[in-house]
Amino acid sequence: MNILVTGGAGYIGSHTVRELVNKKHRVVVLDNLSKGHEAAVKGAQLVRGDTAGRELLKSLFREHDIEAVMHFAASSLVGESVRLPSWYYHNNLVKGLLLLDAMVESGVRYLVFSSTAAVYGEPREIPIPENHPAAPTNTYGATKLALEGAMRWYGEAYGLRSASLRYFNAAGADPAGDIGEDHDPETHLIPLVLKVAMGHLPYLEVFGTDYPTPDGTCIRDYIHVNDLADAHVLAMEALASGASSAVYNLGNGNGYSVLRVIRAAEEVVGKPIPVHYGARRPGDPAMLVAGSKKIKAGLGWQPRFTDLRAIIETAWRWHRSHPRGY
Repeated sequence: MNILVTGGAGYIGSHTVRELVNKKHRVVVLDNLSKGHEAAVKGAQLVRGDTAGRELLKSLFREHDIEAVMHFAASSLVGESVRLPSWYYHNNLVKGLLLLDAMVESGVRYLVFSSTAAVYGEPREIPIPENHPAAPTNTYGATKLALEGAMRWYGEAYGLRSASLRYFNAAGADPAGDIGEDHDPETHLIPLVLKVAMGHLPYLEVFGTDYPTPDGTCIRDYIHVNDLADAHVLAMEALASGASSAVYNLGNGNGYSVLRVIRAAEEVVGKPIPVHYGARRPGDPAMLVAGSKKIKAGLGWQPRFTDLRAIIETAWRWHRSHPRGY
């Protein structure tokens, strides 16, 4: 298939582009490179721009005979989203609507959307199923949920078929070690731990040790980025084969505490990780673990990286070979 990947120079987008190329799909990446990296795009054409360029989108759809879109382009920092709700609604929702409009006008009918577990807010049950009430506690989750809602109504009115993939904590890097996670600022736990191990940070800040969990620190579900990429490809191929629109959770179904992640990383890097303990951050749930039975049963998806240490090892390989990122 001919596929446009928005945000395909970013962390998850670039790994998905690689999987698409490996599966012999023809890929065009659209990225404004505000967060992404040109060096992360391998085997695909990179066009610099974003989804605000409606005429650019329509010309790309036409020139490359695009059949499907994978939409990763978004702002995704939770704390920033609370401080800057206007920007998040503009960048994530308004630009997302412009993409949907351009798709409808151009006859592109398949969309795989990079959504988030942040749509659920405070969990009422663990693991979290797809039918869990959606009540985001931050602007980031709210904008993703709003675009999901628009996609449903665009499907009703215009025949757009879509898959929304709500994933939990993306982690790791391609085992080849040539693409990986490079954010500025970095907010994800595993790369922060590894930056401490490399001496780029003096210590790791742990936010909260009084949660109702076995060791008092937050528990999260870590899913390898290549497993996320596999799920995106499966969802796209299912839509192209006639599947109905759907929402899927993506996670390993196993929760690991912050301290458990630190201990596993210490085993991988072979030295202790200095830690400072601080107060909880507002809005951090004690536990977030995915229920992913639906995508396993419906699309045959199975995560290949189910061991926390194995996930960290792939990240460590990337960070050691790219100590300053791309």
